[in-house]
Amino acid sequence: MRGPGGPELHWARVRRWMEPRYITTRALHNLPQKLLAMLISVALWLVATADRRVNVEQGYDVPVTVRDTTGGRGTRATSALNPATVRVTLSGRPERLRQLNAKNIEATVDVTGVPEGSFTRPVQISAPTETTLTRQDPDKVQGFVDTQLTRTLPVTLGVATPAESSLPRYTVSPAEASVSGPGRVVGTVSQVVTSPSVIPAGAERELPLIALDAQGRPVQGLMMQPSTVTVRRLDTGDLPVKSLPVMLDPPPAGLKVTSSSVQPSNVRLVAAPELLSRLREVAGSVTYRPGTYTAPVTLRLPAGAQALEEVTVRLTVVTARPVAVPATPAAPAAREPGTAPTPPPARPPAP
Repeated sequence: MRGPGGPELHWARVRRWMEPRYITTRALHNLPQKLLAMLISVALWLVATADRRVNVEQGYDVPVTVRDTTGGRGTRATSALNPATVRVTLSGRPERLRQLNAKNIEATVDVTGVPEGSFTRPVQISAPTETTLTRQDPDKVQGFVDTQLTRTLPVTLGVATPAESSLPRYTVSPAEASVSGPGRVVGTVSQVVTSPSVIPAGAERELPLIALDAQGRPVQGLMMQPSTVTVRRLDTGDLPVKSLPVMLDPPPAGLKVTSSSVQPSNVRLVAAPELLSRLREVAGSVTYRPGTYTAPVTLRLPAGAQALEEVTVRLTVVTARPVAVPATPAAPAAREPGTAPTPPPARPPAP
């Protein structure tokens, strides 16, 4: 005899579920409650996934890339791109748009075959997968196609102003750099300088290079080779240096200085500390002559002192007018008491 949980009971239950009448009865049992539970589940799912099922829009500022496959001799370059970025609006699922940034979107202007000079061309946008381009602003950009040019310039050292008591010495490696880009842009470069930096004695720094125009403004849109240089400070510390004002000798008699500008107004001297402590100024002589001119200043330095700068002066010198001294009238001659005074000399008759 088999127990109540034997195979016979299991197969009896299986056979019962195979009967259509039993299945219908079980399906209709508590049907309203079952339908209500299903509706509540569907509503909760719709609310929880609403943001993932609805497309939204998001904007990106995308840099414009220039494509130029023009053949022939020489290399071409593009400059003065205006605007340099376009506003791109994409539509898509929120979770997809959150994964994107401007680097994932391509905005391209094709100047293949465009003659050298200014141009206005449409911008093509490549939208990432699972997104749709909604709009872009602007549709076209302007620019200038020019010949690629390369120039080699010496590197100018740009460091912070050292203390007056120091005499720093530097080396720059490499000493030259090449700038490449559109000819009209490269032609504006006046010098290549290092980024200003404070370099301690005996130390070195790797400094980036900056291209400047004649007005000292940075020039954009260029390639620099190399982009950095190594600046090494050779001196090991401070030197006995003191900055003193320059005092000029006065002009000789007959000349007058109406304008004077000494450059530099202070000169640095290197000397023994004991000597520097006694000095308050540096005397200088210059050749005076009427007119407006620039002349070198000869410094009169004490023995053992050396100037670190050459001094010049811008002068305006005029001839001084002599001052007229009024004549003093002669005192009358003394006379004896009781005698008549001497009459004044007679004036000659008028002609």
